[in-house]
Amino acid sequence: MQRRTFIHHTLAASAALLGGSQAMPAMAQAPWPTGKAITYVVPFPPGGNTDTLARVIAQPLSQALGTPVVIDNKGGAGGSIGSALAARAPADGYTILGGTISSHAINVSLYAKLDYDPVKSFSPVAMLGSGPLVLVVPAASPYKTLADVLAASKAKAAAGGLSSASPGTGTSPHMALELLAYQSGVKFTHVPYKGSGPAVQDVIGGQVDMMFDTTLIVGPHIQSGKLRPIAVTSSRRLESLPDVPTIAEAGQKGFDMGSWQAVFAPAGTPKAIVDRLHAEIMKIVATPEVQARLKSFGMIPSTMTPAELGAYQKAEVAKWAQVIKAAGIKAD
Repeated sequence: MQRRTFIHHTLAASAALLGGSQAMPAMAQAPWPTGKAITYVVPFPPGGNTDTLARVIAQPLSQALGTPVVIDNKGGAGGSIGSALAARAPADGYTILGGTISSHAINVSLYAKLDYDPVKSFSPVAMLGSGPLVLVVPAASPYKTLADVLAASKAKAAAGGLSSASPGTGTSPHMALELLAYQSGVKFTHVPYKGSGPAVQDVIGGQVDMMFDTTLIVGPHIQSGKLRPIAVTSSRRLESLPDVPTIAEAGQKGFDMGSWQAVFAPAGTPKAIVDRLHAEIMKIVATPEVQARLKSFGMIPSTMTPAELGAYQKAEVAKWAQVIKAAGIKAD
């Protein structure tokens, strides 16, 4: 009797273990998504490039995945507030983030304290594209080439060099200026504004010597003849400005900078989910409609894999750390 009881208990325990071992893979392979909404955190206010791109991606992504993709704007501190919020979200595939050169490469060196690690707190998903900037001067400016700009600023070094407007401290246009100063050894005076609108108007009016900004901002003023393009920050010329040299071509070898936009998920998000998100987003980016939309923003679409995005991001963090340290920049 005791032997039969022992065997019965042993078989029952074995069955429970077997059942558990079969259930575990089933739980690990639970379907995603299940119909629950995916939150696409945009760490900037509505209306900017990151928000606009998120809305371009969200609708077709929702259709591809068969589940709602809801935009959640959490602006502030150069993208840091929304990024920190996304970093703390469950790594279950139901939160993604629109990350940028600011939130995921510059801010870690710019702010004394950041509530997330731009690399360790996230899983790279997809690079959407990179937007080169254009160095422009007023139409009446005597400077026609990058050599003219560098020589003039060097000659005025005692007074701080030429003045350059930007939409704010730590923004891509400001960082482009600091990268040029760092690589050339030439001083400039940074003049921050609250947005690109007032900055570009003061450059057109001649109150400021020059500025960097996207073709979305300066392109119409180049076409109208109010601004003169000097050079572009990318490693290759822009289709929209084929006669304008790159900064590297104009003499500053190795200069390459773009204001990039990407998608991230909280660190630890399962690889299968990251891979699915990447595949669907890349299909969307490859459509003629989205390609045209990206180019209208002055962006060059990307085909980076998640691993390539991760490696690129780490290189960007290191590059901007050097520039920011050399310039002694701190966020306001």
